[in-house]
Amino acid sequence: MIYVSHLICDEDMKELCGQYGAGVESIEFSISDNLDQLERKIELYQKRLGQMGNPPLTLHGPFLDLNPASFDSQIRKVTMERFDQCYQAGIRLGAKKIVYHSGMIPTVYFREGWAEQTGRFFQEFLKDREGPEVVMENVLDEDWRLLLDVYNFVDHPNFKLCLDMGHAHCYSEISVLEWAKELAPYVGHVHIHDNAGDRDSHLGLGKGTIPWEKVLKLLPCTKERTWTIECSNKEDVILCIKRGGNYEQIKKTDMPVSGVSYHSGAFDRLRGRDSKTGRCTEKNSCL
Repeated sequence: MIYVSHLICDEDMKELCGQYGAGVESIEFSISDNLDQLERKIELYQKRLGQMGNPPLTLHGPFLDLNPASFDSQIRKVTMERFDQCYQAGIRLGAKKIVYHSGMIPTVYFREGWAEQTGRFFQEFLKDREGPEVVMENVLDEDWRLLLDVYNFVDHPNFKLCLDMGHAHCYSEISVLEWAKELAPYVGHVHIHDNAGDRDSHLGLGKGTIPWEKVLKLLPCTKERTWTIECSNKEDVILCIKRGGNYEQIKKTDMPVSGVSYHSGAFDRLRGRDSKTGRCTEKNSCL
């Protein structure tokens, strides 16, 4: 399943969902003011989703001024509360997954003990929860190993990683290809966008310097692993759809990566064509 981040206006989202059969990754419940009016905002967003045709949904969780890795009990408490509010919205709205940031700030935290502290937070958060899958996203993280340490520490069937290819490219000195290769078996969600390695610019694929074809080959869209195109304008979203559906050399390999076979048909279905014959299919027949 492929989603589009709700960084653009409702009218454009409606067009993209209708034309390409994409889902929506909402940022509505990442905003604290909206969480303070949770019931009202859930009702309003439900109506907005209806106007878009009720597409499949994932949520991006709150992150500003919050940190699951905090050693301050009060910060951890409010982070838990805000994360829970978003999770409850996800249940009410039928979200499949919820994305939360890792909270790693390399210039603030020591590596030693960070993964255990973050892992304990998510273990507590996931206790007795059977709703949407939780995926932890890299942001300022410099080393994929720490995310893997958190994943192993949490050890919960409803907890996976979200690899943001743009963040890995501009905030880490480790190649985004290494990130993708090493974390592939543990990644349940991927944020797709490009940049030039200097800032988190959320460009369309090919407008930056990310080797996106190779990255997507390592992180195929499967039944379990979903993608979100996270660009800030409709043109770049469409560019990702078109370019993502045209990497022929990847389609021909169909090689297993870390025990997962590459599924080349995801972008084809998003573009409204049959992945085997290449023929156009009915509108909204995909995903």
